[in-house]
Amino acid sequence: MSKPLNLILFCIALLLVATLAHATSLQGAKEVGLPTQGVVVETMNAGGHSYVCIENNGVQAWAIIRETDVFVGDDVEIADGPVKTNFTSENLNRTFDQIIFSRGIIKH
Repeated sequence: MSKPLNLILFCIALLLVATLAHATSLQGAKEVGLPTQGVVVETMNAGGHSYVCIENNGVQAWAIIRETDVFVGDDVEIADGPVKTNFTSENLNRTFDQIIFSRGIIKH
């Protein structure tokens, strides 16, 4: 193979390794110890998403889901998903210490 082709293949392999390392470093809410079931204590919609804060036994957790009708006081279960730390929502101009990227919620 030519040197330019080898260099391109090396760069692609390096990019794949870096992407896989990043993807596998994200842990789910349960692995981090965040609750995935509880009562909604705060919620807001922005940019087609709902930001939902739940509380269970005094522990709170934020989740982001597709925009959904959810209200303070609702008893919900959040589908587990990857947790991102220091996530900044440009739509809300707010940074969350930890937030669960969830597929959705179930209201009880």
